[in-house]
Amino acid sequence: MKKYSLIAPGMLVLAMAACSGETESGSSVAAGNLLTGDWDEISEAATGQEVNMYMWGGNDNINRYLDEWVAPRLKEQHGVDLNRVPVNDSQDIINQLVDEKSVGKEDGSMDIIWINGENFKAAKDNELLWGDFSGQLPNFNDYIDQEAPDIAADFGEPVNGLEAPWGKAQFVFVHDENRSENPPKSMEELAQWVEENPGQFTYPALPDFTGSAFIRQVLYETTGGYEQYQQPAAEIEDLEERFEPMWQYLNSIEPFLWREGETYPESLAKQDQLFASGEIGMTMSYDPALAASEVLKGRFPDSTRTFVLDGGTLANTHFLSIPFNSVDKAGAMVTINELMSPEAQTAKLSPENWGDLTALDFEKLSSEQQQAMNDVDLGEATLPFEELENHQLPELSADYIEIIEKGWMENVAKE
Repeated sequence: MKKYSLIAPGMLVLAMAACSGETESGSSVAAGNLLTGDWDEISEAATGQEVNMYMWGGNDNINRYLDEWVAPRLKEQHGVDLNRVPVNDSQDIINQLVDEKSVGKEDGSMDIIWINGENFKAAKDNELLWGDFSGQLPNFNDYIDQEAPDIAADFGEPVNGLEAPWGKAQFVFVHDENRSENPPKSMEELAQWVEENPGQFTYPALPDFTGSAFIRQVLYETTGGYEQYQQPAAEIEDLEERFEPMWQYLNSIEPFLWREGETYPESLAKQDQLFASGEIGMTMSYDPALAASEVLKGRFPDSTRTFVLDGGTLANTHFLSIPFNSVDKAGAMVTINELMSPEAQTAKLSPENWGDLTALDFEKLSSEQQQAMNDVDLGEATLPFEELENHQLPELSADYIEIIEKGWMENVAKE
């Protein structure tokens, strides 16, 4: 079985509320002071608070990791109750916060939110986030490479301390090696495989996050690489023309897709069900260890493996943030700090819990902490970390996402 062999690395601006973080014992720290105060005082203020964490709830492993591993330890070590609140789409979080801000609701129901880069920009632009809190977190200061591009920016948008990194992700394809011994290693080879294996491939309909990532992967390979898109979309006058090879590619493979491309799975979960049942021969994920987790659960066959393209695949960091009207901000800070601890990150790394790659800088860990991570067995379905790292491509900035999703509806889904 493969081990997690790490090497040192080469997902509205604030209007600060004047509310306080109350504990059951009656102690409080003004919200503004939480951004500058002593960590011991913040920890004390967090005791007795109940933290509502709003997040996508579509993965049983992630849910179980939070409910059964994180929550008990948070309660025991800090006296903080963690309440995970599942949502179908992170856009629902943004919509609710917009509604609450529009009516001046200062005692919101959310304390921590897990959002993607596109929604982070929307939240930032609409002043839905609390403040520059990440620099207050001991684990952020001790274990994070704060200058790394994927830490300093989220889908091209400067983070400015408004969110803290929770983990890292990279796009991978998933296949059954008993059905496709030599999987395609480029979009050109993928098109050939799709044509030779009609009905065996599909991708989630946009705006599903993973489906959108697949389209961005197609964009890079069919239009000459990612470098040309490392600038705001508005600055590219011929953007529509540049996108044309992507739409041509997607339309060319559509007749050979599952159900002849007449319909697409509505979510990655639906697509994974098709793969698990053998109805399709390939799926995909922005979680490199998802396949290993599904093998452990007995949903995917033991012969499941993952692969990346020779030209690389999209990679990013995912983050946690605190809404502007969180009631229990101290508890939210303590919770996020614990989620970034080496112990929690090591547990999160295991496919038995989640299989999510660590957000921590390996060089900043002690030798014992490094060994603990290296001892995590990611399973045969997971690629070695070195191979993933050597095939990482930067994400597009968030302003491209809406353009691509709208374009897919007009150029592919309606064709």
